[in-house]
Amino acid sequence: MIDRPSAPRAVPIVALDVGTAEEALTLARRLGSSCRFFKVGSELFTAAGAAVVHALQDELGADVFLDLKLHDIPNTVAGAVRSAAGLGVRLLTVHASGGRAMLEAAQEAAQGAAARGNACDLLAVTVLTSLDAGSLSRAWGRDGVVIEREVLRLAADAEEAGLHGVVCSGAEAAAVRAAHGERLALLVPGIRLAGGSAHDQRRVMTPAAAQAAGARYLILGRAVTAAADPQRAMQTVLTELTSGG
Repeated sequence: MIDRPSAPRAVPIVALDVGTAEEALTLARRLGSSCRFFKVGSELFTAAGAAVVHALQDELGADVFLDLKLHDIPNTVAGAVRSAAGLGVRLLTVHASGGRAMLEAAQEAAQGAAARGNACDLLAVTVLTSLDAGSLSRAWGRDGVVIEREVLRLAADAEEAGLHGVVCSGAEAAAVRAAHGERLALLVPGIRLAGGSAHDQRRVMTPAAAQAAGARYLILGRAVTAAADPQRAMQTVLTELTSGG
């Protein structure tokens, strides 16, 4: 009997950070069956709108993570959540720094959508992976900001508001998992293959390390999409995840 590797515990999601629907769908098709979960972010959604979401769902049978990082007054964010859920997206982001009232309004809207058959799980963005302690201190006007402490504070707000999970870097994933266990799903961006460039992100991690730290979802960007052979790069990720590194 041949031993087969177990399925990865973390779900890899490929970021379609391109400017047109044609580019996005070309890349998704190149990945073939190696990936059936894609991130549509602000650049692509602004350019192509709901059409690209439906194309990924209908043509490729893919799940969509709509990464809009909503941050506005509670009523506006709640309306945006209802609209996004109506598109059939599986995951949607809001900014945890929007405050408890905003998070609660977003979650109430998501629950209402789910009751109507449009389930959409919300993830609260804690601290962007492009920020380090110095840049975060300047942005927030406070000296001595400790990123892990801020991530844990924002994650606690997300859990209390009832959200599905949070977005944090791999560097904070273990601490969030220790504090919240399975109550919060962790999505970790900034995933890079060993030896790969960090590009414009400060806090990066390999797929296996992020999975070991407790990530449930991994965002794969240029490590896959900028590779000479994206499908091969994706297979490398899947092999690393199923083997544990």
